[in-house]
Formats: sequence, structure tokens, C-alpha cells
Amino acid sequence: TEAYAWSDGAIVATGVPFNDAYRYMDWLLTVPLLLIEIILVMKLSAEETTSKAISLGSASALMIIIGYPGELFRDEDDLTPRYFYWAGAMIPFLYIVKELLVGLRDVTESEEDPKTRGLIKMTQIWTVISWCTYPIVYLFPMLGITGANATVGIQLGYSVSDIISKCGVGLLIYQVTMAKSAAIKSGNSDEARLLN
Repeated sequence: TEAYAWSDGAIVATGVPFNDAYRYMDWLLTVPLLLIEIILVMKLSAEETTSKAISLGSASALMIIIGYPGELFRDEDDLTPRYFYWAGAMIPFLYIVKELLVGLRDVTESEEDPKTRGLIKMTQIWTVISWCTYPIVYLFPMLGITGANATVGIQLGYSVSDIISKCGVGLLIYQVTMAKSAAIKSGNSDEARLLN
């Protein structure tokens, strides 16, 4: 980014705002995929899987696309546009939260294996909890954090949020797939009956 430059043996601010484009491009790829991974480990028909993957993947992409322009508004005298982009991005965000916690509840409860069911619930809840950190970090400039402190706070906040959500949810999805594989091998799942 051009926000900082090396000058006379030190890093100095250039006055060009820090640009989160790379982070948002990463999210545009990884966030829909993370939601699709959750959908793929659930007991859904092929049609339901496709429908949920498209709706949640699209909602997450829309959330990221709407939120990005707001990141560019850092004028401490008028953060009004940032509020509008934040509010706009919250609409698909809340849809995703509703789907994870309410819309997919029956599917989660239909899992026969209690361990798998518990892990899927934990994955859904962990996703929602970890994702709630992102809108808070986005608000840092509106909460009175200014200048370089806002930039550093946002970057640290998003980095911690990424580690919590991507690694945490990824490990939980791994545990779900291992539990489902064990249930299939033992013959204690619908999937095992389909294979025999």
C-alpha cells in the first residue's frame, strides 16, 4: 500500500489512506467458501445444498462488496458515508446469521449422530460469534479511534478476526467431517446405509 513509505531510514505516513482492497478480495473468495463448507457437511439434498450454497455464498459476497467502499471513508470530520455502508452490509450479514441459526436448525437437528449434530451446531454458533467481531472492527473510526491508531486497530482487529473465524471454523468443519466419516464406517448414519 502507498499509505507509508521508507524515507531517511524510517517509515513515514504519505497521507494516502491505507487500502484494504487485498483483504476484501481475500474475503470475497474465502467467506463464501467457508459458508459453502458448512452447507456441504450438512444432511441436505443435492437441490437444497445448491440452493443454500448459492443464497449464502451470494449474500456473503454482497455483504463484502457493500462494505468495502465504506472502508475508504476515514475523514474524521464526516464518517456519515461509512455508517451507510456499514448499515447496508449488515443486511446480508443478518440474513446469513438468521440462516445459520434459524434457517438450518431443522437440518442440524436431523443429524442422527449426536456428536456430529453437536459439532455442526458448534460450527454454526462459532461462525456467528466470530463474525460479529468484523462489524465492531469496522466501527472503530466511528467510536472515536482516530488517525494511525484507527488504521492499526482496524488491521489488528481484522487479522485477529480472520484467525478466529477462518482457523476456528475450518478446524470445526474438519472435526465434523471426521465424525461423519467415523459414523459412516461404523454403519451408524444414513450415508452408510446408502453405500451398502
